[in-house]
Amino acid sequence: MAIVTIPALARRITDRAELDAFLAAEGIEHDVWPLEDRVDPAAPPEAILAAYAPEIDALKRRGGFVTADVIDVRPETPNLEALLAKFSKEHTHTEDEVRFILQGSGIFHVNPVARPVYAIEVHAGDLISVPRDTRHWFDLCGDRRIRAIRLFQDMSGWTPHYAADGVHGGYQPLCLGPAQLAGQGAGSGGTRL
Repeated sequence: MAIVTIPALARRITDRAELDAFLAAEGIEHDVWPLEDRVDPAAPPEAILAAYAPEIDALKRRGGFVTADVIDVRPETPNLEALLAKFSKEHTHTEDEVRFILQGSGIFHVNPVARPVYAIEVHAGDLISVPRDTRHWFDLCGDRRIRAIRLFQDMSGWTPHYAADGVHGGYQPLCLGPAQLAGQGAGSGGTRL
């Protein structure tokens, strides 16, 4: 499940109710969807989209989305650094950024400008919706792996609008994960996207 970290306040939120309340107050939707009992997260994209069709259709109706796809990023993905560079600088979009994580993990940093920057670490099973015009950036965790369903309101996809005064350079992409929070490890570094 997701983890919220607010570095300037030395605060970490792992309790589901507290996390969802914090994100809702920020205008960010978070939910947890079923995984293996629905479909193998490694299944072909068509099978994934068919298995989650009821949830995808509900999001389409509610958010005006017109299309969905499955993105699959691995360490061996060709031109990985160039692909990831699009996401690692503070930016906004003209549409909501909706992701349901099937495999892997990553961190959305959000800059509410008038309040401290916070990070949302997402894992398999997490659905997140970052509202349009929200200043944010995204990093992969140390395993450089993420597979997710993406939804789009525009058939051509989204275009990032980079913030000239972005603060992304001052934040490290540190992924903690549930195992590390339980005291089973010291944490894993992240990969800047």
